[in-house]
Amino acid sequence: MPRRRSARIRAGVPRHRTRQATTVVDGLSSRALSEILGLERSRNYLKPKDVGAAVRLWKDYVHRPERQLWQDHEWGITHGDCCDDPFEARALLDVVMQAMSPRQARELRQIVSRCDAVWNAPSPPYDPG
Repeated sequence: MPRRRSARIRAGVPRHRTRQATTVVDGLSSRALSEILGLERSRNYLKPKDVGAAVRLWKDYVHRPERQLWQDHEWGITHGDCCDDPFEARALLDVVMQAMSPRQARELRQIVSRCDAVWNAPSPPYDPG
């Protein structure tokens, strides 16, 4: 007697699990990442991978050379026209940290505060000579 195929295969349902869009932030526990994933699914102002993109954008922006940051400020360059705005990303991270549970928010806050420390670091004194 020939072997019958299961109904799952005939219905077109794959046997393997499909990968869903997941947020990746270095230094966060799996619980924190799971909570962020739940927020990205349940909040209408978030979509998958938004939090990870916001962390990367803010981290990349604060580590730019100071002369580039000064040019942005001096010339009034708005990042929203051509690419993502790092200050909007930072504001989004504040909103997400408020929506998270205290323990998991603390993990994300530690990562963001390291970037904030770079941003708020005093500039070296100007020495023209």
